[in-house]
Amino acid sequence: MVAAEAQWLTQSGGLQLQLSGDWRGRAQLPPPPADLPAGQSLSIDTSRLTDYDSGLAAALWALAADRGLRLDIAGLPEGLREVLKLAGEGAPLRLAPPEGLLVQIGRHMSLRLRRARTTLVFIGEVLQAAARALRGRSAMRRSDLMFQLQATGPASLGIVSLVCGLVGLIIAYMGAAQLQRFGAHIYMADLVTVGVVREVAALMTGVILAGRVGAAFAAQLGSMQANEEVDALRSMGLNPVEHLVLPRVLAMTLMAPLLTAYAALVGCAAGLAVAVGIFDLEPFEYLSRSRESLTFAHLGIGLFKGTVYALLVALAGCRQGMNAGRSAQAVGDATTAAVVQAIVWITVAASALTIMFQKLDW
Repeated sequence: MVAAEAQWLTQSGGLQLQLSGDWRGRAQLPPPPADLPAGQSLSIDTSRLTDYDSGLAAALWALAADRGLRLDIAGLPEGLREVLKLAGEGAPLRLAPPEGLLVQIGRHMSLRLRRARTTLVFIGEVLQAAARALRGRSAMRRSDLMFQLQATGPASLGIVSLVCGLVGLIIAYMGAAQLQRFGAHIYMADLVTVGVVREVAALMTGVILAGRVGAAFAAQLGSMQANEEVDALRSMGLNPVEHLVLPRVLAMTLMAPLLTAYAALVGCAAGLAVAVGIFDLEPFEYLSRSRESLTFAHLGIGLFKGTVYALLVALAGCRQGMNAGRSAQAVGDATTAAVVQAIVWITVAASALTIMFQKLDW
């Protein structure tokens, strides 16, 4: 639990009260400067606020009403804003006028920058933990790694088989339907094999892991954060990144090439079934074309992309979980944000890697 702290700052546009830590059950605010003129604008900085309850809203309301301050509620969490809006109706509380467009844009950009900084700090901590593990100085337990390998790998085979098999079937069917117009449906073997092995298997595996494993990571770590288990590890002198994050990241990274290869095999098998069962191609001829079109470069690129996507999924899930709030709503928000962030990262990485490999003529 982070101790509750409050600090008064004087700014050119008025007075600011910075709140940080856990304010549950702590409704006593420090008095403002004695020479504060009536009608002064009061803004609240809650960027470091971890938890709060309705008592904090009551304390802010009383402070603004007693001193005749114009309370700027734009920097408050949504729950506190709604309470203070209701309190301001029919009560001697003057709320600051709505912010202008430029101020709103500035606040939005400031929030984005803080989130980006949190992400970079988290990635740096993971890299430090991985470096200690490579030197044999990590406190990570082998049992945690083995458990996460089971949760991320074999437990995901079912959904990977279903989704990648159907996607391979769709690619084969749609490709053959177009190639058949030119009498070139034999080339569907090239289309399915290269497309699935090089791009589709890795991409679909990453998206599947984002929804199944990344969300689970965020929910598990977010629940630990809400139950103060992460704080308990820190109080015992243990590094939460080494005990909670590193096993999950390593498990995803190690299992990603295997899952990607399995997904590619399932997708190619589905393409073979369509070619033989629907378009009457000879199995030996299809397999021969597939073998000729598939190169080690295609296979290596596909496995590399799958590993990168899985690593991004693990980082997104763990980052959101480790920085979640301490409520059920916050854990749900972290889980949703983990999936969205992972898919966005995968999309950006897929575009960048595809362009890079095309430029390198690989």
